[in-house]
Amino acid sequence: MWPHTFAERLESWTQLRTQASTLDVESALRQINAWWFQTPWRAYHLHWDDRATWPDPWQLLSDNLYCPLARGLGILYTITLLDRQDLQDAVLIEVDSDNLVQVAKKKYILNWDSDIIVNINPTGSKTRHSITQEQIKQQIG
Repeated sequence: MWPHTFAERLESWTQLRTQASTLDVESALRQINAWWFQTPWRAYHLHWDDRATWPDPWQLLSDNLYCPLARGLGILYTITLLDRQDLQDAVLIEVDSDNLVQVAKKKYILNWDSDIIVNINPTGSKTRHSITQEQIKQQIG
């Protein structure tokens, strides 16, 4: 169940990151993906053209508005703030109408399905937008 208040969401997100920091890669990514799939859905909130004004992770949790792009951004923020050596290549991409998070040389795809994180291989589709983990670190750094 998704936490109702900002304080509860922040505490839950902190617990998620603490747990994910000690799990193997696949288990950590499954847990992160599942946690963000609990968010209340909204058709539109963020847009790629407004990237310069996207909320930081704490503002995202405070706003509590989660379109697929906002959920993907939350996933990327979570992975980035784990600061794990084995999770340093995450990227949020827009492919067709999906906003996916690719990790571990595209071995894992998050923000596609609540239970599946293995590669769905979106080949043949053109990436329209992307933001890397390194770019995220600079924005929230």
